Amino acid sequence: MSTASRLPTLSKLVVAAPFYGAAALAPATPKSIELPPDGALLKASALPGYAKAQASCVACHSAEYMLYQPPTAASPYWDAMAKRMKLVFSAPIDDADVPVIVDYLVKTHGAEQPTRPNAAD
Repeated sequence: MSTASRLPTLSKLVVAAPFYGAAALAPATPKSIELPPDGALLKASALPGYAKAQASCVACHSAEYMLYQPPTAASPYWDAMAKRMKLVFSAPIDDADVPVIVDYLVKTHGAEQPTRPNAAD
C-alpha cells in the first residue's frame, strides 16, 4: 500500500482522535443501585464470632452463603474458607478474629451444630 493511499485513513484518524480523547475524559455520572433484601440471616448466637461474622462476612456476601456449605463441615473446612475469603477476596477479617469466626461457623452452620430432632419422629 502506498503512502498516498493511506493518507485518507490517517487523516480521518487524526481528526477523530481528539473526540475519542474528550469522551474518555468526560466525568462519569454517578449511578445507584438497590440490592434486594437478604433471603437469610446468620443464626443468632451468644458466641463472640456471631458479631464478628456479621461485621466481616455479611459485609461482603449474604448469610445465605453459609447455608450452602456442608452441614457436616468441621473446623478445618471453615478455617480454610475464612482464610480464603481473607487472602483471595481481601475480606476485612483480622487474623485474631479468624478462630473466633470459625468457632461460630462450625457450631452454628457446621459439624458441631446441636442435633435437631428428626421431623419424621
